[in-house]
Amino acid sequence: MSNYFVTGAAGFIASKVCEFLLRDGHAVIGIDNFDPVYDLRLKDWRLDRLLDFPNFSFHKKDICDLQSLKDIFASSPKVDGVINLAAKAGVRDSVLDPWAYYNTNLTGTLNLLEICKQHAIPKFILASTSSIYGDDAPYPTPETADSSHPLQPYAASKKAAETLAYSYHYLSGIDVTVVRYFTVYGPAGRPGMSMFRFTKWIAEGEPVTIFGDGNQTRGFTYVDDIARGTIQALKPLGYEIINLGGHQTISINDLVGMIEARLGKKAVVKYQPAHPADMNASWADVSKAKQVLNWQPQVSLEEGIPHIIDWYMQEHTWASQVSTE
Repeated sequence: MSNYFVTGAAGFIASKVCEFLLRDGHAVIGIDNFDPVYDLRLKDWRLDRLLDFPNFSFHKKDICDLQSLKDIFASSPKVDGVINLAAKAGVRDSVLDPWAYYNTNLTGTLNLLEICKQHAIPKFILASTSSIYGDDAPYPTPETADSSHPLQPYAASKKAAETLAYSYHYLSGIDVTVVRYFTVYGPAGRPGMSMFRFTKWIAEGEPVTIFGDGNQTRGFTYVDDIARGTIQALKPLGYEIINLGGHQTISINDLVGMIEARLGKKAVVKYQPAHPADMNASWADVSKAKQVLNWQPQVSLEEGIPHIIDWYMQEHTWASQVSTE
């Protein structure tokens, strides 16, 4: 059994990573500041399922608070790895409040790297983003594609965190794996993401807003696959950047069509001008993940989308009240 420290533990991807680690018999120390960036009932729902595990402990603290981190680690058993999935996410909101994004995504990462150095923690995983590739990436996008021209402060903050993590690898010998997530979906996902939005809007008969003409594409990967890949990245690798996700692409218009078919309802689509912070496409080259981590996605869109819709209908009483703004 190993002990892992997982940040953003009540978040969408991190809660699933925690669940899989716990089911595998490991101990997990979770931290989440419950930032009210979206309806906290989603975080409550995810966290409640983790609290049933005896090997899970939780701290409602912020990774930007270095003293809180020091206190947690001073009173915790030896940690074998830090999985930093806490982040301010979202390309559009980062344009409105870039300071908040840099504080969490960069200063928070710095604090955790310092903790790793001080406590001789050998492994550090950093969640990064496909947004880092900008708008001129080749498709499918390999890790070697240019990532020096991010289009928004969110992607820029993640690029800065990646380079900071490398410096700690170089100076302190911390084994670092950066996992660049593409679009991730699944039950209890972030309400600002297209899967949750489209499901709610179509189910409730609300207008479906699409920015652009809907022909833009996204590569989607189910959250369980992403969580497994993140855990597989705990192996010693030195310093590596690895794409996870985005293996199955679909246009936004076709995505709406799949959700319509599952719900048996017709969407009322309203097209708006494309947002300048949005990328026109995302599609990952995941050959490195397969080679280095022996990882490949297992859940198709045809299987995954029904899981989201079934979850939404099961939790409809409160999920239907969640704002998608």
